[in-house]
Amino acid sequence: MRDLKIPEQRHPEKAHRPDNVQPKKPSWIRVKAPSGDGYEKTRQIMREHKLVTVCEEAGCPNAGECWGQGHATMMIMGDICTRGCTFCNIATGRPDALDAFEPGRVADAVQKLGLNHVVITSVDRDDLEDGGAAHFAQTIRAVRHRSPDTTIEILTPDFIKCPPSALETVVEARPDVFNHNLETVPGLYPEVRPGARYFHSLRLLQRVKELDPSIFTKSGIMVGLGEDRQSVMQVMDDMRAADVDFLTVGQYLQPTPKHHAVDRFVTPEEFASYEKAAFGKGFLMVSATPLTRSSYHAGDDFARLRANREAKLANA
Repeated sequence: MRDLKIPEQRHPEKAHRPDNVQPKKPSWIRVKAPSGDGYEKTRQIMREHKLVTVCEEAGCPNAGECWGQGHATMMIMGDICTRGCTFCNIATGRPDALDAFEPGRVADAVQKLGLNHVVITSVDRDDLEDGGAAHFAQTIRAVRHRSPDTTIEILTPDFIKCPPSALETVVEARPDVFNHNLETVPGLYPEVRPGARYFHSLRLLQRVKELDPSIFTKSGIMVGLGEDRQSVMQVMDDMRAADVDFLTVGQYLQPTPKHHAVDRFVTPEEFASYEKAAFGKGFLMVSATPLTRSSYHAGDDFARLRANREAKLANA
């Protein structure tokens, strides 16, 4: 696994944060270090195509397992984010200009990996008028052209500073899944997602369904940041009111002492209860485990999501 030490010159606004003690992880949250031929092959393809992955940039605990199976979540538009969320390990600062050839390289990598389902995400690009919407659309179309049978899941920023046409541009490219994470409960937004707005993100997800009801919508939150069960239940209700199809719930893991502290480690039993409650509220698909992340087992989950919708329509 790559060194997760933050380069201070790329995180000037994080340097003032006090150190938060990182608690010892319980047995259910520990994973093996990445290794094996499959992992190395995936790593090599990413390097050959000069692609950034959120798996590495965010220090995902599942990178070894996913890369060993040839699955990597590609992060477009660079590796420097214009936001400074306190939970996130991605570098913050002034991003480089967009790479016009990146969509083609993503499409080449998807084809070379032989992916049946790909997840494409990005940093926040508040420096761009459309937040990078056109670049997302170009990437989707490039993958469709090169691998027409591959289903495409995107995990987007909130486009909060963009005109409505930005979201419309992405939806018109017709990804199979549109994911935008709420990340946490609204009461924690000022300290966890200071550049975002909870109800804007909800409205973004709702608007996707209004523009194209055939697109699956997905969102996720982390727990262990200081929320309580009642606030998590309210987020679920808010998501369902916005017609979100798929919910993910995972344990927050503190990347470095400069990041938001872990309030507690939520037990597997609590995650199981969240999953049961979420299905009861009407989500078509739910993944709630300590190691759940947006793109973890995304292909298998998409197959179940689609099957669940077909079953629901058949029984309507």
